[in-house]
Amino acid sequence: MAKDVWVVAEQRAGEIKKITFEVLTEARRLADQLGEQMCAVLLGSGIGGLANTLAHYGANKVFVADDPNLEKYTADAYTPIVADLVKTHEPSILLMGATSQSKDLSSKLAAKLDIGLANDCVEFNLQDGVLVAKRPVYGMKAFLEVVCETRPQMATCRPGVFKAAPPDESKTAEVVNVDVKLDPAALKTKVLDMTLTGKMDVTEADIIVSGGMGMGTPRVEGFSKDKPAENFYILENLAELLGGTTGCTRLVADAGWRPGSEHIGLTGKQVAPTLYIACGISGAIQHLAGIAASKYVAAVNIDPEAPIFKRADWGIVGDLFKVVPALTEEVKKVKG
Repeated sequence: MAKDVWVVAEQRAGEIKKITFEVLTEARRLADQLGEQMCAVLLGSGIGGLANTLAHYGANKVFVADDPNLEKYTADAYTPIVADLVKTHEPSILLMGATSQSKDLSSKLAAKLDIGLANDCVEFNLQDGVLVAKRPVYGMKAFLEVVCETRPQMATCRPGVFKAAPPDESKTAEVVNVDVKLDPAALKTKVLDMTLTGKMDVTEADIIVSGGMGMGTPRVEGFSKDKPAENFYILENLAELLGGTTGCTRLVADAGWRPGSEHIGLTGKQVAPTLYIACGISGAIQHLAGIAASKYVAAVNIDPEAPIFKRADWGIVGDLFKVVPALTEEVKKVKG
């Protein structure tokens, strides 16, 4: 039985996503322990040149499926290609990131290949050559160790948990061009258009400035009570200065103050930045689960009893509409 470790790479608009580098690094570690190859699967259109990038992060072999029908991700197009490759080459382990796209793809692959799936994992170990995956449950209050009895052993990796190794540009990989046979008429879904905002995704950001429902209760003149979404510009200004991005809680996204792509929490995106700044966020357990992997947390809240302070490394009890602009001015001074 083959023991190769495989990674399904994720790219968008010809750019490899950060999570892929993290998964490749962990896959390289597992492959080295097994004494086997680490292979990557790359799908898209006009993406052949990206194979070298995957090699720099440890891939020995890269399967490239390059076809116009793969320009934008759809499970209908991606699933049969990856499934056929897995059936042909029989890897032992198949990893990918726990992103919206890869969660969709991995679940479809699990059904099509009739195999198990350990989702949103934060640690992997090998016991007698068998993959033992650890994943959090109950909002990070407990962990399960999962062993898949089927092959390949498939799992998704939580973003920000596995640190990507520095790229080694001296490394090369064997590139295998996959013969793509897709009937466009057989595809049930088709992406007609995709708009890239240019804004950094919260799962890839090293610094996140996030706002909660407190953003809708301004106590300082110059901020809007009737249009709370307008108040978020102070968070955007601070995030831009720090080289980060903005996030929000579920209630803020549900209210339409911020886009759903910024929703951080148990039912949103799980993030792992170096610094998470929570502004006007009380600290509901669902939100705390989403920021559990953050290295440092700073909180600004007018309520000294807010649960967010129990998670925070630094806390400021005060009005965010005074504190955040003042903090922004101080950052400007430091940056010159």
